[in-house]
Amino acid sequence: MELNTLTIHELQEQLKSGQTTALQVAEAVYNRIGSVEERVHSYIRLMKEEALAAASKADEDIKKGFIKPLTGIPVALKDIVCTKGIPTTCGSHILHNFVPPYDATAVEKLREAGAVFVGKANMDEFAMGSSTETSFFGVTRNPWDLERIPGGSSGGSAAAVAADECIASIGSDTGGSIRQPAALCGVVGLKPTYGRVSRFGLIAFASSLDQIGPFTKDVEDCAIMLNVLAGYDPRESTSVPAEVPDYRQFLGRDITGWKIGIPREYFIEGIDPEVAAAVKKAITVIEKCGGRCVDISLPHTEYCLAVYYIIAPAEASSNLARYDGVKYGLRTAEARDLLDMYKKSRTQGFGMEVKRRIMIGTYALSSGYYDAYYKKASQVRALIRNDFAAAFKQCDIILTPTTPTPAFKIGEKVDDPLQMYLSDLFTISSNLAGIPGMSVPCGFTAAGLPLGIQFLAGHFEEGKLIQIASAYEKNASIEKRRPNL
Repeated sequence: MELNTLTIHELQEQLKSGQTTALQVAEAVYNRIGSVEERVHSYIRLMKEEALAAASKADEDIKKGFIKPLTGIPVALKDIVCTKGIPTTCGSHILHNFVPPYDATAVEKLREAGAVFVGKANMDEFAMGSSTETSFFGVTRNPWDLERIPGGSSGGSAAAVAADECIASIGSDTGGSIRQPAALCGVVGLKPTYGRVSRFGLIAFASSLDQIGPFTKDVEDCAIMLNVLAGYDPRESTSVPAEVPDYRQFLGRDITGWKIGIPREYFIEGIDPEVAAAVKKAITVIEKCGGRCVDISLPHTEYCLAVYYIIAPAEASSNLARYDGVKYGLRTAEARDLLDMYKKSRTQGFGMEVKRRIMIGTYALSSGYYDAYYKKASQVRALIRNDFAAAFKQCDIILTPTTPTPAFKIGEKVDDPLQMYLSDLFTISSNLAGIPGMSVPCGFTAAGLPLGIQFLAGHFEEGKLIQIASAYEKNASIEKRRPNL
């Protein structure tokens, strides 16, 4: 089997035993990129020279017995995390020439753990999108069907793992941007609790919602990645100094007696029949593992989409005000005065979806409308959070579909923002509540498109997610397939 198709834990065994070298693994990944990247377009920028140098150093470390959790493992980085000396664009024209002077904490941690960085993965511009169609650098395609979207906004990160163009990757999740593309690309994706992983060096979209998390080929790899990423960071004001367990200890544990909440509001009219069938089958598997499914209610679910699309654009409006053509990024060459330079730089630099959300957010925060929109949305957000707190008194884990449909065709929803926003219907609520969520592959449609189920847990209970996902993965017997590229 080709080295680029293996998991982190499989490669760790081979690297430790001397069956292979980190340089051979990196070369296998770049050979794969050379053969499929032109069609998939997972990456904005490759870092081959740096990666091969890092792989050679990893081989030296292995020979000396210095083996860290990710030594020699090729990892892709969503192009929203700052990388010192390497351009970080956020998929936007306005940052096409931005080179950060520092690394994000997540990048530092991965580097310290021995990871080899393959490149910066494509994404929806400023993480605003559900399809990776809004990137200034072009559309990423789903490796399972090149006519379809990979999900978004972390579509490049998900597609790179699915297409074996890296071994694992990281993305960011503001309203489902890790879990939704993970489901549509047939990989594992986890959004940690808000505050569990440092956001220092993550270019902000909506600061009260954003969170960094991993994409992996299986649940064990997800535990390995989370071990590296999680932890308190004094440089990040929302980072929580909570104890971080070894997430690998939750693998293979029994879930007998667990109550699994099935929220009635998530099984709605309009959900794709094949998605509904796959989730029902997954529920049967969980029951065979010893879980007991119970009916629960999250009564304010119907308001989640409206609340999210007030809070997220409002915070984006504030965060994106810094891109003015003065300090860094794009600056127009034809301005008459300062105000004209602001206007033209932002007009030329931002794409249509980003402009739409800035305008929505600015309106929601404007004088006379703040109380009616942003304040009201924040109050309803508290009710949504209370719904989850009440639900977790009745159950250990909540199980839902990750997405209402399989991957749709490129261009199908690009002119209908509301239909596009509905793609995140089942993932938005956990960002509003700040709880962790995880998408795990649960099968394929008749046309061969991947599907995912979502597990949700209480604050800082990522271990429970790893435990139930591990039990499900072991017992579901999902057919092992690879995209035919």
